[in-house]
Amino acid sequence: MTQAELIAALPAGRLPPELMELGPADLLALFGAGLMVSALVALLIAPFVARRPSRKARIRATRALPTEERLLEIARILGHLPEDLRPAAYGGEEPPSGQTIERMALKSRVSHGGKAGR
Repeated sequence: MTQAELIAALPAGRLPPELMELGPADLLALFGAGLMVSALVALLIAPFVARRPSRKARIRATRALPTEERLLEIARILGHLPEDLRPAAYGGEEPPSGQTIERMALKSRVSHGGKAGR
């Protein structure tokens, strides 16, 4: 059998031929549906791809907190309390100034990251 005979032997379509072709209105409707689906997908994934503030910015945001709460929050941000700040956090020493706390926390983050990779 040739290809033409095979095609001729196929049963007729169940839909009228004019429904099998896409017209301008159909293409516009498909485009609109695609826009709506892409907007929905963008809304669903937005929380997962949003940029978080850096550790430095999060540490700086603790400036308004009282010293004890600030030390606790820095420990939460870093995942550990820097060695230099532990005596102040446990009441063994007078807490350092706000800028000193920030400098120690930022310095500790860098040195602690190097130790974790060993």
